[in-house]
Amino acid sequence: MGVLAVYGVKNASKRIYYGLHNLQHRGQEGGGIATFDATGKYYHYRGLGLLSEIFTNGELDHLPGEMGMGSVKYANDAQGGIENVEPLFFHHRGGDFAVAADGNVVNARQIQDYLEKRGTIFQTGVHSEILAHLIKKSAGEDRIVNITKALNMMEGGFAFIIMTPSRIYACRDKHGIKPLCVGELDGGYVVSSESCAFDIMGAKFLRDVAPGEILSLDAHGMRSTTYSHYSKHRMCAMEYIYFARPDSDIDGCNVHAYRKEAGRRLAHECPVDADLVVGVPESGSSAAMGYAEGSGIPYEMGLIKHKYVGRTFIEPTQSMRELGVKLKLSPVQSIVKGKRIVMVDDSIVRGTTSLKIIKLLREAGAKEVHVRIASPMMRFPCHYGVDTSTLEELLCSHRTLEEACKVIGADSLGYLSPESTRDSCFGCADPCQACFTGEYPTLLYDDQNCED
Repeated sequence: MGVLAVYGVKNASKRIYYGLHNLQHRGQEGGGIATFDATGKYYHYRGLGLLSEIFTNGELDHLPGEMGMGSVKYANDAQGGIENVEPLFFHHRGGDFAVAADGNVVNARQIQDYLEKRGTIFQTGVHSEILAHLIKKSAGEDRIVNITKALNMMEGGFAFIIMTPSRIYACRDKHGIKPLCVGELDGGYVVSSESCAFDIMGAKFLRDVAPGEILSLDAHGMRSTTYSHYSKHRMCAMEYIYFARPDSDIDGCNVHAYRKEAGRRLAHECPVDADLVVGVPESGSSAAMGYAEGSGIPYEMGLIKHKYVGRTFIEPTQSMRELGVKLKLSPVQSIVKGKRIVMVDDSIVRGTTSLKIIKLLREAGAKEVHVRIASPMMRFPCHYGVDTSTLEELLCSHRTLEEACKVIGADSLGYLSPESTRDSCFGCADPCQACFTGEYPTLLYDDQNCED
């Protein structure tokens, strides 16, 4: 998911709309924008699909105000449907407010049980609603006190944005697992999941929101509150490897630079005798460039991504599934034919896509296909908001390297080590690699119940 908010900016809804376009890679299932005008009246519009499919008939003209927030999201089975598209709005005697989130609260079920036993009725399946109910049930009169108490009950990797009629709060989890940053725009402020949104908006990057920090943006300017003194920088490694855009800077490290460095290290750890290096676009391209530099093997654009393929609703028959990858990628036959190819990708989850891409390259005449992955073997599911499937579905959760290589049909298979994954990151000394190592930075609460 991706979240964005602005304070003190004219035509807020339109600026948010453009900023969200640069976060579209973080979610294509739905999106929404909400604003407060100068009188404190709330406006919002949301829908399913891409932003270009949602805002088609001048809806932005009906979202006035100089303060607003927006969200793009992808949905799992529990969080589909229009009712789960954020921002969510809540009436409260202490003041109305809206909430949107990125990430995942790992003790959400326990908190929900706790609240339901005290009379709370939930209308959605998203964790923003849990935060809203915790805020409403906190005893403090000051909103920042209520937010602080609520966040200290939540565990996981998340970034929350809360908007009242006069203020925006930007909150990052105490482990720093999910990204969140703040910039300056036309004398006001903008908060975003990634800094790449600032470029299209014309905003100036100021800094990352610190782990365990709440930033308050209002007429007094920008103020900081630390809600947890137990804070660490454990940025999700998959943000650098796959999720974030290459033009984003996260915790002091540019994503493209990270991927190139990972590719260079991968070339030294997993060398192979080959003719060409080919990256799997988009997120594998930077690592492929780095692999080419580190190995001395020429880099070529052997795979082309189709730019104009939107979401498809093809029936999931076997024949249609075979065509699915061809809708997104095409091999350049004149480049790969007769060549020994190093195919560099960011990660392998289930292995089904890798199998199909390798098959495409062989059909185009590739003599050999050696797969190199710019991250470690993904052996464990992520619990912090990156959809990495279940333990049983992961290709490498129960297979050796040789077995995984055979499943995807490659001539050889190599992965980056966890040590090089860590050392490729110049800004975060100890990124979360739980999906690779099984060492989660938080408790998971899987089988625990919340006591009265």
